[in-house]
Amino acid sequence: MKKGVIWVLLAWLLVTSLVLGSCSTSTSTIPSVTTSITTSTLANTTTLATITATANTTKPTATTTITTGNWWDKLGKPQYGGELTISSASNITAFDCYNAMGQVQIMEAWEDGLTADNWTLNPTVFAYQLNFRPSDYEIGNLGTSWEFSDPSTYVVHLRQGVHWQNIPPVNGREFVASDVVFHYDRILGLGDGFTKPSPYWGTVASYQSLVSVTDTDKYTVVFKFSVPNEEAITEVLQGGGMEQTFEAPESVNLWGDLNDWHHAIGTGAFILQDFVSGSSATLAKNPNYWAHDERYPQNQLPYIDKLKVLIIPDLATSMAAVRAGKIDAIDNISLTNAQGMKKTNPEILQITYPASSSFSIDPKNDVKPFTDIRVREAMQMALDLPTIAANYYAGTCPPDPSTMTSMYMTGWTYPYTQWPQDLKDEYTYNPTTAKNLLAAAGYPNGFKTNIVAANNNDLDLLQICKSYFAAVGIDMNIQTMDYVTWNNLVRAKKHDQLAYDNSLGFSFPPLNGFRRWQTGSANNWCDISDPTWDALYKKVLAETDVKDIKQTVVEANMYVPKQHWEISLPTPNYFALYQPWLKGYSGQNFSISGPAGPLFIGFYCARFWIDTNLEKSMGH
Repeated sequence: MKKGVIWVLLAWLLVTSLVLGSCSTSTSTIPSVTTSITTSTLANTTTLATITATANTTKPTATTTITTGNWWDKLGKPQYGGELTISSASNITAFDCYNAMGQVQIMEAWEDGLTADNWTLNPTVFAYQLNFRPSDYEIGNLGTSWEFSDPSTYVVHLRQGVHWQNIPPVNGREFVASDVVFHYDRILGLGDGFTKPSPYWGTVASYQSLVSVTDTDKYTVVFKFSVPNEEAITEVLQGGGMEQTFEAPESVNLWGDLNDWHHAIGTGAFILQDFVSGSSATLAKNPNYWAHDERYPQNQLPYIDKLKVLIIPDLATSMAAVRAGKIDAIDNISLTNAQGMKKTNPEILQITYPASSSFSIDPKNDVKPFTDIRVREAMQMALDLPTIAANYYAGTCPPDPSTMTSMYMTGWTYPYTQWPQDLKDEYTYNPTTAKNLLAAAGYPNGFKTNIVAANNNDLDLLQICKSYFAAVGIDMNIQTMDYVTWNNLVRAKKHDQLAYDNSLGFSFPPLNGFRRWQTGSANNWCDISDPTWDALYKKVLAETDVKDIKQTVVEANMYVPKQHWEISLPTPNYFALYQPWLKGYSGQNFSISGPAGPLFIGFYCARFWIDTNLEKSMGH
């Protein structure tokens, strides 16, 4: 009872402090919106690197190596023991990749993937803070090496001596090539008794090009694609995700599916011990885990004894838990909350990193009034992006609109600085021209509309957009819901008119962005059907030379802003907050969170470690 009272009090104190803080700041020029953001920068903020994801970036040479010792020596020697606690704003809803896509999940805690991030790579070279994992920076995990025997055939050589967790019905047997084959046969209907694909993965265009998966011996797997495009294939099979981790055939044969959390068995670093829906997931270290720390090869992983995921939908409660030392790390934190934490708890470390995509307002382009490009262009011109960047984001992010690929992925995108002036004009704040465009489209008095938004998204920014739209006669009603409900709604395209998401400026693997507007794609909730766009996607898939692929990706990036399929907003910077006793964490994307869950939770949380002496000395 006392514990519950303390939690409520902490949350109340947090809300009170934020309210008091907002009363002491000035108002912005954003219409009808009062901000609580100052323009001061965060003192002592930990910033690891300027993140610029480049294509075909060469691996670090000897000249980039620290001359004395290893770069990670400053972190101290890892130690075993302790408990790592993170949080999720959404309930964990998926335990079987066959029946889930985009659902919140933590499967990688007990199921490994074929490849992984390079734990020894210096963050100043590449910090893994974007979704895009260039193949140059991926290393072996369950796989040790891979090659293309031809442009459409990808051969993986498995690590020997990897064993499943010692849990019935698998009982610790060795992981072999037939297990990989079974997984892909199951989700794609390619064999092993599976004749139909999963209703989720069978609709994904990139997997439709996977023709067969075979095991040529106990430790060799051959993937055959219908598309001879090495970039497309590595994007499918590298970089992580629930479709790239492996369940045991014995488990599926015994239970039929793995939807029950009690059936969670894999080769991974953690064993799921308990799950309470809407409350928490508790995982213990796998004592027989096969992996060793790449930085300290003599050390078997994982370091921590227990991993706990608290399900806390309310951000204020999560922030209170961070302040109290009950949560060890949290990310995707806004500037306002990061500044508030710096004032109240300067001992909590902070990392700045760019958002993996930019916010957008996504109209259903096949529904009036959004069938008219003039309406969509008017909505864009109703928004003052420089003022939003200067006031709402306190000048911490660029004011530029986005195209398909992130501005941070040099060589794969179309930078705003290169746009012609007439295109820039279409993205420049001009409410008078916006009203004229609406009148020309048949809406001289504007119109009413509605937008669906996940409650873990930036709703304050959406309120600002609502105010801007109102100034030109667009009355937008905001409907909020939890992320899973939102995701299911928009993927089924059952929302009425608008959706609020991060749908531009992707830092995903470059070819993935095409499917955002591909005709018939589950990701295409804007309901775009554009022959030119579909042709560009076919063109890029048919290309085999990386230079040609990059050129076509840039061409696609030039096409997107001209269509005004979506209304663009600035790409913000976010903050990760973590306790001083958590070691190894540097804001790695998907390590502790993500819209669909922390997709690399097992890999990273097995390598993070807790300085228990420091934790105790700080009263925790």
